[in-house]
Amino acid sequence: MEEFVTEEAAEVAAAEGAGEVALPPAPGEAEHPALALANSAVALPGGHTSDLLGTPARAEQWLVRRDLAPAGTGLAEVCATQLRSLREQVRSLLASRVAGQPALTAAVAAVNDAMTRVPTASLLVWDEKTGPYRATPHPTTAIVEHALAVIAADAADLLTSPEAARLTACASPPCNRFLVRHGRRQWCSTRCGDRVRAARAYARRTTGE
Repeated sequence: MEEFVTEEAAEVAAAEGAGEVALPPAPGEAEHPALALANSAVALPGGHTSDLLGTPARAEQWLVRRDLAPAGTGLAEVCATQLRSLREQVRSLLASRVAGQPALTAAVAAVNDAMTRVPTASLLVWDEKTGPYRATPHPTTAIVEHALAVIAADAADLLTSPEAARLTACASPPCNRFLVRHGRRQWCSTRCGDRVRAARAYARRTTGE
């Protein structure tokens, strides 16, 4: 529990420092980067949205905080666009799983493509001076592709694990985040839970009047 609180505080501080909405990670995000990616564009009251991948700088910060890219990578807009594109496909898969409906073929294909685009085996490399050796290539130019592969693999693991049965959408409109449910909790954060309770209290007062 202490570990989660520490990570939550770090996330909030990082978000505040970047001028983002300071929402703690939803349950399950610390363990699953795919869930964190799906929740990186948050719907807020009043029709507003906070997009943690909205600019290349924000997208890079998001990757760095999850050890998916080194600081100073210098992400370009095309890379941020790739992340946002995978986010939509992962959100589609999570929504299908929560609703108990068949997934869109394009979403499944996008996740499989991201997983297989980067070599996962140690390849043979032949150095002119030291000779042959094996290494897993992660050149700077492939940082984003590697991050996408890690996230996609995590999405596949999450969707096929026992935890998938506990996946749910936050029950506090307009929040659009997903979470791995623990106990009876149906919302992603204390803030959303407070909003639900406030709405129920208001409804009771209105009905009583």
